[in-house]
Amino acid sequence: MMVMQLKCSPFVQWSHSCVIMIKGILIVNNHGKPRIVKFYEHVPDTEQQAVIRDIFTQVSKRPDSLCNFLEGTVWYWGNGVKLIYRHYATLYFVFAVDQQESDLGILDLIQVFVETLDKCFENVCELDLIFHSDKVHYVLDEIVMGGMVLETNINEILTAVNEMNRLDSASMKRSLPGVKI
Repeated sequence: MMVMQLKCSPFVQWSHSCVIMIKGILIVNNHGKPRIVKFYEHVPDTEQQAVIRDIFTQVSKRPDSLCNFLEGTVWYWGNGVKLIYRHYATLYFVFAVDQQESDLGILDLIQVFVETLDKCFENVCELDLIFHSDKVHYVLDEIVMGGMVLETNINEILTAVNEMNRLDSASMKRSLPGVKI
């Protein structure tokens, strides 16, 4: 499992701390195994597993008939954070966001993320997340960077992903000239 963290730039002049609207994004399977984890607000290494376990416990014990929003429930971030999640097949897609984020907007963002992954992997499954985590992180970085939403248009995201694939393929051809790719 690859855990990524981003920190506020030391060059931010207007504030002593960055306002990060999305605190973290997790994709966890039904058994609590994290498949993709990205924190946009620093979480010490010693606390990460406890935060992931806490979030999974909260969303997994809820029946599918309840709403997909939990407010003020992540002990690490305190009362100002809510969990917004979707349960697809064997995976929970969970966004930890601050109170100012729109619940329905984040649900739409999760849908955009999942639909984009579906188009990239032709029916995405848990194994795609495990064996192609770099590509999943790239897709996620096209959508959210530094805790802020960058892009919600699936076609724009796919264009960037296809360009990355093209450049990657060209790079491989140059580095391995005798091998057919």
